[in-house]
Amino acid sequence: MTLDRRIQLFVVLAGLFITSLVVGDIIGVKLFEVHLGPVVAVMSVGMLPFPVTFLLTDILNEFYGKKVARFVTWVGFVMAIFTFVIVALAGQIPWAPMTEAKDYSGTVAASFNNVFGGSQRILVASMVAYLVAQFLDISVFNLLKRVTNNRMLWLRATGSTVVSQLIDTVVVQFVAWTGVLPQEVIFRIIFTSYAVKLLVAIGLTPLVYLGHALVERKLGIAPVVLGEDGEPVNLVTPKSEHPPAAAA
Repeated sequence: MTLDRRIQLFVVLAGLFITSLVVGDIIGVKLFEVHLGPVVAVMSVGMLPFPVTFLLTDILNEFYGKKVARFVTWVGFVMAIFTFVIVALAGQIPWAPMTEAKDYSGTVAASFNNVFGGSQRILVASMVAYLVAQFLDISVFNLLKRVTNNRMLWLRATGSTVVSQLIDTVVVQFVAWTGVLPQEVIFRIIFTSYAVKLLVAIGLTPLVYLGHALVERKLGIAPVVLGEDGEPVNLVTPKSEHPPAAAA
């Protein structure tokens, strides 16, 4: 089986997207503060993979179309559920008696359950918000692409994120922290997280253009052009294919 450049790129993008999604869910229990003058912004470290998912969603949408982007969204959702199941099963397996010794320096039950029990809550919160926000992002992206006649990449890249991340941020933080943190803290996390996401989305616009240029010029893969019905009118095969020779 020969993998052309379009398929190779798709596998890499999908793999990075799903990894970023799951890792963001697992590490999301950790909160940190950013001091912006008199304002103290409280955020989850789950924010770290956000720039990656932002870029990948736009590149998938741009070069493969909404059907492929939705397919990757569903795969990501299934992988998040799979992660939830594995974490839940791991928590049910009895600990070795040696871990209860006072001189044991490794991870103990209380620490493990505190971290991964919280991660399970984050995973549930993420799954609740993920599908709605991601499908909304894809729809807004393609709507803006069609309305602007496939121009103004910055508008559809940033505009889709502005809308989808508002819903994602509100739902995730409320489900994750209700009953755990005071309501005023939850609102603060929502406000600061969303504000940072907007700043990141704007700041990453040059990288969106850079990624677009690299895929189109270096790999020879043309972006999807949408017709009046919103469906792709081109799926151009890379200009030249020189697959690496199979290892002997």
